[in-house]
Amino acid sequence: MGFPQGIALPGLPLRLGVHRGHEIFTAIDLQMKEFFAGQRTRDLLASLPAGRVEGGDKWVESVPLSAGSHQSQFFIRGKLDTVLKLDDGSYAVIDFKTSETKSEHLPLYARQLNAYALSLENAAPGKFVLKPVTRLGLVVYEPEIFKAEPQGGASLEGSMTWIEISRQDEEFLQFMDEVLDVLDQTAPPVGSPGCEWCAYRDASRRTGL
Repeated sequence: MGFPQGIALPGLPLRLGVHRGHEIFTAIDLQMKEFFAGQRTRDLLASLPAGRVEGGDKWVESVPLSAGSHQSQFFIRGKLDTVLKLDDGSYAVIDFKTSETKSEHLPLYARQLNAYALSLENAAPGKFVLKPVTRLGLVVYEPEIFKAEPQGGASLEGSMTWIEISRQDEEFLQFMDEVLDVLDQTAPPVGSPGCEWCAYRDASRRTGL
């Protein structure tokens, strides 16, 4: 059996190549998490699933998992954002984000949340485990109005939106099957046509520069 490949999930801007530009977004996300912690969801945002915010910043790690017909396996390790304990006894994994609600980056978070759900339900021995995870989603804050006071104070006002994300275990494992296709190759794959960076990389490999 192949050696398990680790899929680390430390933070989306790093792991999926999304650059949001400044640490201020992370600071706003943290303030939202702290404000929501321990409270009833419907007291905060009516569209959230009914339950209570349990907190977050939990490290998760899965047992070795399989995808497709590969002998190699993979495991998931990362730090999830926030967990909800729902009134029906199940759990939800959510992320707080400062973004446009129609941002093209939002689908990338779906893969992240599905990875966390799979890891929580298939936790490695001694690691954080929750089951069942029945809901996934994003709480997106979109700043709209800036206000300033003569004394120097300032604030941002905007809207908050709950974006439901479906569990897609099969699609996630298909993605991991493709990842293992690449990792199991004996040599790096050639670059894609039209990719300038790939052409530079391939030329560098040929010339050693």
